[in-house]
Amino acid sequence: MTIPTRHPDQPCAIPIGIRAFALALGLQPPTDAEFRRLGECLTVGDEPADRLVDWMSATGMATTRPLFERALVHGVDSIPDAPEPLVEFFSLVEATPQWVDRRRLEVAGQVMRSGGADGLYVARDVALLGGYMFAGFNQTLLRTGALEKGSNQRFAETSQWATDVISEGGLDRGGAGYCSTLRVRLIHSMVRKHVAALPDWDADAFGLPINQTDMAATIVGALVAPSVGGVGLGLINRPSEYGAVAHLTRYVGWLMGIDDEFLPTDFRDCIRVLYHTSLALSTPDETTRQLSLPMVEDPLAWHYDRFPTIRRRLARAQHLGITSAFLGPGGMRSLGLPAFSLPWYPVVRLPVNLVESIAAMTLPGGRRRAADRGERRSQRFMRTMVSDGAAIGAAANHITGHAA
Repeated sequence: MTIPTRHPDQPCAIPIGIRAFALALGLQPPTDAEFRRLGECLTVGDEPADRLVDWMSATGMATTRPLFERALVHGVDSIPDAPEPLVEFFSLVEATPQWVDRRRLEVAGQVMRSGGADGLYVARDVALLGGYMFAGFNQTLLRTGALEKGSNQRFAETSQWATDVISEGGLDRGGAGYCSTLRVRLIHSMVRKHVAALPDWDADAFGLPINQTDMAATIVGALVAPSVGGVGLGLINRPSEYGAVAHLTRYVGWLMGIDDEFLPTDFRDCIRVLYHTSLALSTPDETTRQLSLPMVEDPLAWHYDRFPTIRRRLARAQHLGITSAFLGPGGMRSLGLPAFSLPWYPVVRLPVNLVESIAAMTLPGGRRRAADRGERRSQRFMRTMVSDGAAIGAAANHITGHAA
């Protein structure tokens, strides 16, 4: 299998936080064979979804997209004489693996909702911003209009998907997270088809857009990194609860079309996937700064009812300090940002979150109260970012329309 030239010859330098956590868990770097496999999988997509999109595009999205939505919400059996490509795809995703434990999914949802706005801050300031150091993935983002649409919109859409995934009952068939994940999977396939056909897409250099290696890094970055980074903000959980987060990540990854070899089996394995993919993908270049610098300025346009000018500047300093605390001087320089920004917010929040975390783990009904409180805080932050809400896939409407 040909390996795209974006794959480095040897493991890359990675943010200090990921390396430290991996070492603390006794994780080893990938073997030569494992590192090569990460390069090979830059050319592997999502065959079931890609077949479905080929059929939908050929038949016409105006006809097939409503059928997809009906099957998504009500099950493919609700469609009389459903077309075979639709039956083939939904027969796969509706065959829930036997290893899925609904109780653990429920626990994970509560734990992740408990992170509240601070969990979203880690997702934004560490996972998403740090992800711009994955220059190969940036090539796809830039060709989907990431600069024009803006990082604020992209993160709001990602946050809405994550909120759906961790909502109560969200991963039941037809639930908010189940539907959002499969919609994202469909959009990924449409983007893959569109970008790969662009005249300036160099498959020898970049591989396949939204490939297995990129998706593996993205899923653990989006769902696991907030729980890992949350420790630095005082958000702590029981070992069994971290295991539940890993279980949820595994199932969501399965729904998203990620191959079994990249689906984590437990929390330690989540960190292994994050560690290994980061070593293969963290190759910052000029696209890193193109995407990161506008994101740092996003808080200056957020919506505050009172004292907006002061609060926007405070928010910019707050989020830049979080990034600095977790990514370190090297990561900050790679992003084109000042090597150090005062991390005052983690210092302020850590004792508060520690008290709330201990209460959630020890008091009767504590976890439920923490989840409800966290959900209110996250929704308030979402309204601050985008006052009119975020529709999943809106940033790629021009592509999904093109695919029709």
